[in-house]
Amino acid sequence: MAIKLINDGIFYTENKIIDKSNSEYSELLKNKEFYKTQNIAYKILENHNTEKSDKSRMRIKFDCLASHDITYVGIIQTARASGLEKFPVPYVLTNCHNSLGAVGGTINEDDHVFGFSAAQKYGGIFVPAHLAVIHTYMREMMSGCGKMILGSDSHTRYGALGTMAIGEGGPEIVKQLLDKTYDINSPEVIAVYLTGNVKNGVGPQDVALKIIGEVCGNGFVKNKILEFIGDGIKNLPIEFRNGIDVMTTETTCLSSIWITDEETKNYYETHGRKEDYKELKPENIAYYDGAIIIDLSKIECMIAMPFHPSNVYTIKDVNANIQDMINIGEHQAPGGKHPLKDKIINGRLKVDQGIIAGCAGGTFDNICAAADILKNKNTGNGEFALSVYPGSQPINLEITKNGVAAELLKSGVIMRSAFCGPCFGADNVPANGALSIRHSTRNFPNREGSKPAENQLASVALMDARSIAATAANGGYLTAATEIDVDYNEYNFNFDGTIYKNRVYFGYDNAKTNLDLKFGPNIADWPSFEPLSENIILKVCSVITDEVTTTDELIPSGETSSYRSNPYKLAEFTLSRKDPEYVKRAKAVQIDPVPFPFDPNNTSIGSVIFANKPGDGSAREQAASCQKVLGGFANIAREYATKRYRSNLINWGMIPFIYKGKDLPFEIGDYICVPEIRKAIKNKEKSVQACIFRGGGLFNISIDDITLQIPELTDDERDIILAGCLINYYRDKK
Repeated sequence: MAIKLINDGIFYTENKIIDKSNSEYSELLKNKEFYKTQNIAYKILENHNTEKSDKSRMRIKFDCLASHDITYVGIIQTARASGLEKFPVPYVLTNCHNSLGAVGGTINEDDHVFGFSAAQKYGGIFVPAHLAVIHTYMREMMSGCGKMILGSDSHTRYGALGTMAIGEGGPEIVKQLLDKTYDINSPEVIAVYLTGNVKNGVGPQDVALKIIGEVCGNGFVKNKILEFIGDGIKNLPIEFRNGIDVMTTETTCLSSIWITDEETKNYYETHGRKEDYKELKPENIAYYDGAIIIDLSKIECMIAMPFHPSNVYTIKDVNANIQDMINIGEHQAPGGKHPLKDKIINGRLKVDQGIIAGCAGGTFDNICAAADILKNKNTGNGEFALSVYPGSQPINLEITKNGVAAELLKSGVIMRSAFCGPCFGADNVPANGALSIRHSTRNFPNREGSKPAENQLASVALMDARSIAATAANGGYLTAATEIDVDYNEYNFNFDGTIYKNRVYFGYDNAKTNLDLKFGPNIADWPSFEPLSENIILKVCSVITDEVTTTDELIPSGETSSYRSNPYKLAEFTLSRKDPEYVKRAKAVQIDPVPFPFDPNNTSIGSVIFANKPGDGSAREQAASCQKVLGGFANIAREYATKRYRSNLINWGMIPFIYKGKDLPFEIGDYICVPEIRKAIKNKEKSVQACIFRGGGLFNISIDDITLQIPELTDDERDIILAGCLINYYRDKK
């Protein structure tokens, strides 16, 4: 067995796990509360926690912030409306998502001009387009052992470099910019205990996918911190560790941290930042709330079949049972339609396209390994297309110097710049019905250009760069890298920071407050939002009964990215791939007169959506803000897939209701009347009674009373909801 889960608490000492079966366990348990403070995660959190009286509550201030060009315009606009004067900590604005100028005329580049002017005015760090993807830059230039970094991208993960990083929606960045805190209950910590060494041909994505497949669906690590320990770590190069670490986002954990060692130290020395290294390890005895034990020697080459990173199998099993895999996939595909049945050629799975890209795939080690596999081979003479996107220009420079880029180009690989587009459908979009294998982060059905509602569906599978290269060398037939004989070279990475010195604007602690922001014609201010009224009426405008709803389905990526700086235009895309009539329904709520069962002077009417488990995937705040712009007051869910989506709802003044009833008593078009909701929020009530009306909005048919639970909220979160949104909350505090 490659992975074993331990659900109960464990102790770690002298490089061994002590669980309930060990005779030492009961004695150690007597000092459990002390030993909980002895792991790496606790110490880093405590060093950044400004709340000293209640250890169960944490109010975190981060050392550094990061955003890319899909998110930073809205963040700065929100912070500006809330009283921003200058950036209090280093804030890195990268340009790796809206790097193409092909959509909407000048608006992508207009956003970059705005971002540069903001870096000048408020004192930020501006990384121009095509220079580096956000997480590669943050690893190379901003990470540090014991630091904490907050990013407005869900894959903000630098744990392998001793940096605890968290990806959240934009409003949490705004709070930090306004010198406020990130508020959470003290999270549980799960030990990830690594032993053994990987087989030749197995890469970081294989290990990551195996972990994701084991824990994503069962909630084992949801909103917890993963702490990587064990003697197997010493066998992993630092970029291998980074490749595993960045994918921990897909486990639904809150963050990650690793022990540091000579390999980590060498990374910092290579990048000219030896002062940012320090040894991190648990104390002699440390307690963890559970454990994932991984024997690296038993990990095989993996593939996450469409349409989720947790849909994991070994490549060997897929090839041996291809028809069964296709049958399973048809049940998981949107609308039950799966184009993969056409990809079985001579009993094998034939792939159309391969991508090695971004923060997960575009590392130096991955690209070099792919070059070794493809040396003196070709990528298919038109039958198969392979593109490689190095994560940064320093990586690109080094593979140019050492000949790796030349080998890839000779084999037919298309070399691209540092760009995140393949991960969310803004570049190298596969054809309708095509199958693309990617060393990137996600393969949701509404990414990579797919529009299931319009019968436009491409399939994306996740694999490691090594198996992608092996598949390319085999003419596009799915192939595990362990099936081929390759001599992997030892490549040394020599980081040259001259590229950044010559192109990056380093403005931290040098705010030029007298300068004006530069606004393009597409950049719009946020609309004004009213505070929460005494009573609310919610019109049900969408009911989504899928097991999980991703942020890509709530607000699609790809073609919408260029409109992220215009809340009005972007809102037109809300739920467009999942429920195309939603926008029209939500708008109608604001203009159709409806008789009030309450006093109209203290009652507001807005829209609401229901989904079983919304918010899986990206940190993008627009999944919530677009609903708010269209008059959304709340979500109703069985549970929320991620903390970050729930936080986004709250920060935009939307109530994250929970409904636990067995059957759904409401449908699209119903009205849910919630009396005295303001009082309930203010008084910290755990639930409210609501009444459902049906009958053309005339309230002549009352069909049911329901209980809507209000999940635990901090005092600040309650005040934000009462104020109507984060902007109002800070404006009112002036």
